[in-house]
Amino acid sequence: MRLFVSEGSPGSLPVLAAAARVRGRAELLISTVGPEECVVPFLARPKAPVLQLDSGNYLFSTSAICRYFFLLSGWEQDDLTNQWLEWEATELQPALSAALHCLVVQGKKGEDVLGPLRRALTHIDHSLSRQHCPFLVGDTESLADIVLWGALYPLLQDPTYLPEELGALQSWFQMLSTQEPCQRAAETVLKQQGVLALRPYLQKQPQPRLPEGRAVSNEPEEEELATLSEEDILMAVTAWERGLGSLPPLQPQQHPVLPVAGERNVLITSALPYVNNVPHLGNIIGCVLSADVFARYSRLRQWNTLYLCGTDEYGTATETKAMEEGLTPQEICDKYHAIHADIYRWFNISFDTFGRTTTPYQTKITQDIFQRLLTRGFVLQDTVEQLRCEQCARFLADRFVEGVCPFCGYEEARGDQCDKCGKLINAIELKKPQCKVCRSCPVVRSSRHLFLDLPKLEKRLEDWLGKTLPGSDWTPNARFIIRSWLRDGLKPRCITRDLKWGTPVPLEGFEDKVFYVWFDATIGYLSITANYTDQWERWWKNPEQVDLYQFMAKDNVPFHGLVFPCSALGAEDNYTLVKNLIATEYLNYEDGKFSKSRGVGVFGDMAQDTGIPADIWRFYLLYIRPEGQDSAFSWTDMMVKNNSELLNNLGNFINRAGMFVSKFFGGCVPEMVLTQDDRRLLAHISWELQHYHQLLEKVRIRDALRSILTISRHGNQYIQVNEPWKRIKGSEVDRQRAGTVTGVAVNIAALLSVMLQPYMPTVSATIQTQLQLPLPACRILVTSFICALPAGHQIGTVSPLFQKLENDQIENLRQRFGGGQLEESLELKAKRSPKPAVVEEVSAAGPQQIRMLMEEVTKQGSIVRELKAQKADKNQVAAEVAKLLDLKKQLALAEGKPIETPKGKKK
Repeated sequence: MRLFVSEGSPGSLPVLAAAARVRGRAELLISTVGPEECVVPFLARPKAPVLQLDSGNYLFSTSAICRYFFLLSGWEQDDLTNQWLEWEATELQPALSAALHCLVVQGKKGEDVLGPLRRALTHIDHSLSRQHCPFLVGDTESLADIVLWGALYPLLQDPTYLPEELGALQSWFQMLSTQEPCQRAAETVLKQQGVLALRPYLQKQPQPRLPEGRAVSNEPEEEELATLSEEDILMAVTAWERGLGSLPPLQPQQHPVLPVAGERNVLITSALPYVNNVPHLGNIIGCVLSADVFARYSRLRQWNTLYLCGTDEYGTATETKAMEEGLTPQEICDKYHAIHADIYRWFNISFDTFGRTTTPYQTKITQDIFQRLLTRGFVLQDTVEQLRCEQCARFLADRFVEGVCPFCGYEEARGDQCDKCGKLINAIELKKPQCKVCRSCPVVRSSRHLFLDLPKLEKRLEDWLGKTLPGSDWTPNARFIIRSWLRDGLKPRCITRDLKWGTPVPLEGFEDKVFYVWFDATIGYLSITANYTDQWERWWKNPEQVDLYQFMAKDNVPFHGLVFPCSALGAEDNYTLVKNLIATEYLNYEDGKFSKSRGVGVFGDMAQDTGIPADIWRFYLLYIRPEGQDSAFSWTDMMVKNNSELLNNLGNFINRAGMFVSKFFGGCVPEMVLTQDDRRLLAHISWELQHYHQLLEKVRIRDALRSILTISRHGNQYIQVNEPWKRIKGSEVDRQRAGTVTGVAVNIAALLSVMLQPYMPTVSATIQTQLQLPLPACRILVTSFICALPAGHQIGTVSPLFQKLENDQIENLRQRFGGGQLEESLELKAKRSPKPAVVEEVSAAGPQQIRMLMEEVTKQGSIVRELKAQKADKNQVAAEVAKLLDLKKQLALAEGKPIETPKGKKK
């Protein structure tokens, strides 16, 4: 067989992706031809893609070529796939052709491009959302997936045209786009030009037209209601009528939480934060807050759930911070562990245990895993060339070296990994390396170290991934990162460091070294559990009965999805390995990055000083959770979402529902006589509730939050249409109708209070108190909408849930956290009245350290002078001045001098 494809021909995308199916099954030659080249002798015009069969016949249709490849691979045809292919040809392609023509040929953008296609994209999203499967036809990719992906890729590879609200479509598209055959197809056809590569092809096509009379709509609610069958409505009404009696028995809360045979046992971890850093909003949403939502949801399902985290306390970062603050490493760990714990407590993170890695159990378990790896031949010894900072007089940990990435040229790559291209780096490979502490150029020195023999463990890892990934909920970015590592081939990875603060290496000749923090940090999950319960092995050596979910930002994926699994597989001790690895992209701050030194962005210890409640922070961070791509925190957007989604939508509905009960019915839920419209509403609420469950079971946290807001919108519409405030003044029939609407509405509010619990626990508890919701209904989230507040139920006092955020309030916060808080602190220092200098009893440092600090003060002074001469941004200048003042303070302490109060300038 011979396949002819052409660069810039959209039909070539899916056929190249499908061609991977026949690799090893049939001989296939792929030829790339020019746009004007005729490859079929009996056609007068060029045509691509074309498949020339061994019989001499030709296939011209994209879907026919893809179907042929799938049939050769052993695929069996099914009706659902055929329906999708028919829909793609008759519905999707006309709309897609119009959208591409608008964008590429006419140069239009935005809604002009997306408008013709929105209905079709919404249809795909709803179809994916209704089922429990990640693909269009089932658990594995099908012919329909490849054909639709290939058609949509040129447009949707630009995130602008992949609507954020279509979460199921986003996940599906990204999952396929990260697969190697699809990536190769895109590179071949689009040649890194994106959709513009299609311009020569599209310019030769007649201008497409959408079928007349078809309205493009982004409001699927009415359509969804219309698709409910009588059976769906009957089932919803039956569930409603069963009420609280349908709830399962409430499981008693146990301590410690332990897995139970025959039940669902969920173990949840969030990446251990470095102890010496105060977490910013991006750290919080990427790890602890996302995991907290899933942990709270798991408990509402009455699954045996253990959620743990802790501070990662070993390594150079801690030693450096201790030196900066004049404390011992242990004192630094104690100080910052308490800071972390306070921050997470304020954000209402529901850890079952929040531990730390500086414990005897950490040493015991890490050394045991190492010894098992050593005796099984998975540890190598080798001499390593390392970067040593002569000015700081020590070997530099990877994260304390910065330079130019040797792969992509990124100028701020760390010594272990490039944040831009994601590749792992040996620090000595960096171009133009710098010590991050003193900014001098380090030199290369040799040292003997231990390595984990990853190539020897690669086959075990691939076998494990082959069993784990199908049907799992690994996020697309996590799958892609691990595949990239395996595609490049694993290399031995150094697991020791020349430090003192760490887990000791129990091997002769290596007594002066400790384990590399990323070998033993992930073992911290085990030691934290061991400090929580002496039965920790029931969680961590029980892969048959425990589902392990691990939450992190994408930069942590290699260590959780590859390094620790290799260590555990090599140790051969039946360890529980991650079943679902949930990785976010990065959260940025406004138009830049979070920076503590420059005073840019909101950090965990600052959020509580804004006057904005923790639940509002939780809501907004979860609303913008960076699931498929990087997202950005925006003060304006936070204000808009608070005022529209929380105040005007959710809060308005719940408050009105409760107030109607209080005002019109003396605080007592009235009798409800359901009409057909009411029954249909119950069915639709049940459908949305089931959709919420489907999304959270797949850990699609941001999309599930949209389901809550959708139900609230339906509740508001229901009240608005039926106008109970008017009917209560009318005839007996009208008053009865007002009672029914009020009763149904307050039960929707009760349901929302439970659905909200994973996202906004304090608001959830407030609603439940106001409605006096029975305890079982508060603690269990069922899969169908039930009448939890029957007629006669007495509610409590109702009051507003949310407050409006004002423009001036938000503008003040924007300025304060755009570098303003640093400016304020400097101004306060300058305004302080001079006090008599108090000489602290300090022992002067050695001459080498004093000389080093003097050089740093001189260097930093030059930086400040240059910035002032260039009239640089005042926030940048203030940040560098603060560094200079801090260095001068360090120098004074080192010389044993009293600390002088900086004098303000005379006006």
